[in-house]
Amino acid sequence: AFLSQYPSPMEKHVTAVETVEEKTDLSTGIIYRRRIARCQNVIPEILRKVTTFREIYVLKVPDIYLEEESWLNMKKRNMAMKTHCLTWTQYASLSEESVFKESLENPNWTDFTQKGRVSVTGAGLLNCVLEAFAQSFLKQGVKKGIKIMETLLQEQCG
Repeated sequence: AFLSQYPSPMEKHVTAVETVEEKTDLSTGIIYRRRIARCQNVIPEILRKVTTFREIYVLKVPDIYLEEESWLNMKKRNMAMKTHCLTWTQYASLSEESVFKESLENPNWTDFTQKGRVSVTGAGLLNCVLEAFAQSFLKQGVKKGIKIMETLLQEQCG
């Protein structure tokens, strides 16, 4: 259940996704994918003008790159995903882990768990501001991601 065309009305911030690796473990049937996503920089313009970083205007880039790894196990009916930011790695660490699996209560339901981590360094007093913005954006993204997944499942499964 991957969005295959970008940009997509379901996820406007993602402008392109490239699968850089895909392989199937023949013994387990697990499909592994590694993709690189190009996303619009969503940091507010006021924060992009900050010059407290070692390099001036490091936040003023048009695109942000993310790496996503996924493991799809059709036999066990589950999928795990790990995503982390490739941009600004010397200043920020953003990562997210998600698991979709068949519910123990009802095999027609999906249990979804997700956790994320945000850490910003090197911006002095703005570390907290940037972390708060990233956390808020990720929380909004979780809600949007659930809605997208529900839409995709509804389209594919009825």
